Amino acid sequence: MDEVAAAIADPVRRHILGMLRDTPLTAGAIAERFAISRPAVSRHLRVLRESGLVCDELVGRTRIYRLDPGPLAPLVDWLGGLVAPERLVTPDTWEQRLDALETEVHRTRRERRAGGPADHRTERTA
Repeated sequence: MDEVAAAIADPVRRHILGMLRDTPLTAGAIAERFAISRPAVSRHLRVLRESGLVCDELVGRTRIYRLDPGPLAPLVDWLGGLVAPERLVTPDTWEQRLDALETEVHRTRRERRAGGPADHRTERTA
């Protein structure tokens, strides 16, 4: 877990992991997206590979890198243990929150059209 935490501590490596989440890429394609040297990108890729977060495959003369999120699981579990359960935001709670927001928006619009309590445009009296 320490090796994985150290690997993701660097913002360049986190950015690389985000890029690889979407699609496998060559080292050249990764390096093109950074203002750092290709050797520096190669060193970042080596750290990610050694931590197990990235695997590579040689296809002809091209090395293709892929994300392997498996080593993140122990770190995610540990981080989850630091957050109080009532503060956890899961996809289900986000869905519930967004549904509640949508309901409130519709209610407010309805009340504004009817000139009801949600109409905050009333004039102040002097």
